Amino acid sequence: MPEREKPQRNVKAVRGADGLLRCPWPGAEPLYVAYHDEEWGAPEYDDRALFEKLVLDGFQAGLSWITILRKRPAFRTAFDGFKPEKIVRWNAAKKEALMLDAGIVRNRAKIEATVALARIYLDLAEKEGFARHLWSFVDGRPIQNARRSLADMPAETEVSRAIAKDLRARGGNFVGPTIIYAFMQATGMVNDHLVDCCRHDACRALARDFGP
Repeated sequence: MPEREKPQRNVKAVRGADGLLRCPWPGAEPLYVAYHDEEWGAPEYDDRALFEKLVLDGFQAGLSWITILRKRPAFRTAFDGFKPEKIVRWNAAKKEALMLDAGIVRNRAKIEATVALARIYLDLAEKEGFARHLWSFVDGRPIQNARRSLADMPAETEVSRAIAKDLRARGGNFVGPTIIYAFMQATGMVNDHLVDCCRHDACRALARDFGP
């Protein structure tokens, strides 16, 4: 789930004002609820969308996801639409401009990590493809979990450790196993909606075979 702190881990699905049961972490924040209902846990197979999410998960390190979510439009503008072919050409002037942009999270190490990840993306694009490479760690199909409360939610798994190791070996940074597991949850590589949540079965139905 998005929040690193994971408060009240025994909390189960909660009923919203609209009568629907949801995972408890979005609370009543409209932006967060929309993200939970429309994006989180839905299998994402698009290369660029996965790249954006992985970059933003790296920027979340030490922060809450709602902070990043609120800044996402500004990130998309500042980061050239998350186009890796543009990001790899960022020069010193561009990086300094980003450090002055109050609309994003200003962190030099994370900006450099974005450039490194763009290089990884382009390298994989010449081979099997960014999305296909990442999805290969789960054999091309979402892992369907049946978690009943936040207490059942791990911070990392064997698969997230394997992906983290792979990306680090390719020169990645801010791609540790905890960040990678949050990325896997968000992009539907694992279905971690609680079983009572209205989105659990919906995300299960969206799963398809990505292919080896």
